[in-house]
Amino acid sequence: MTGPETAIPADAAGIAVKASPDRLYGRQRGHPLRPRQQRLLDETLPRLRLDRAQLDDPARAFGRAPAEIWLEVGFGGGEHSLAQHAAHPNVGYIASEVFENGLCSLLSRLVPDEQEATAPVPDLLRIWDEDARILLRALPERSLDRMFLMFPDPWPKARHAKRRFVHPANIALVARALKPGAIWRVASDDPTYQAWVEEVMGAQSLFDTAPPATTRPEGWPPTRYEAKALKAGRQPLYWTFARR
Repeated sequence: MTGPETAIPADAAGIAVKASPDRLYGRQRGHPLRPRQQRLLDETLPRLRLDRAQLDDPARAFGRAPAEIWLEVGFGGGEHSLAQHAAHPNVGYIASEVFENGLCSLLSRLVPDEQEATAPVPDLLRIWDEDARILLRALPERSLDRMFLMFPDPWPKARHAKRRFVHPANIALVARALKPGAIWRVASDDPTYQAWVEEVMGAQSLFDTAPPATTRPEGWPPTRYEAKALKAGRQPLYWTFARR
């Protein structure tokens, strides 16, 4: 249940839009879970879940001290999170996703079948399976070194604009958690969302902006959503925003 949908002028961007609701997403579960998926959620996820009690000092939540802490919001199938984790083995990576099928997709690549409760799990990978904004509010200021938003749900209808993660009401929340100079990467293939990102980020003063790239930059692992967009003839855009 969301709160009242009143129009507000955002602090971080001069755009009057409806307030971002308490929940941005729809159903958390699609089809009924298979036995393997249920074991992953019951036995593997608790071993990787980011501990709320350690959010005041998130470095403590990892199995060893991370050199930096990165956050991905809405990791989808998990391929981008796992690729970044593999490419940066000393970074503490927080992968955030609420949808059970996405959680199972990532977890299934980490532990073998029938070893959900016993197989070793990564020291520097943690999962947040609630709304990412709850996490961003709870983290200390300037605690994140990098953040990713890869091909989020575009919510293309105008009446659903309040559900987009790139939202005037969320810009200050993201900026609060990022260190000065930290990078926020955003990618989208949806023309409505692309225009929205340009509008929202063009009206704020907390991030340095630059025109988006039209081909995936080096160091950006591919995702299934990007591949699907390219196959359908859609043009992805790739933004890099730097916290001032």
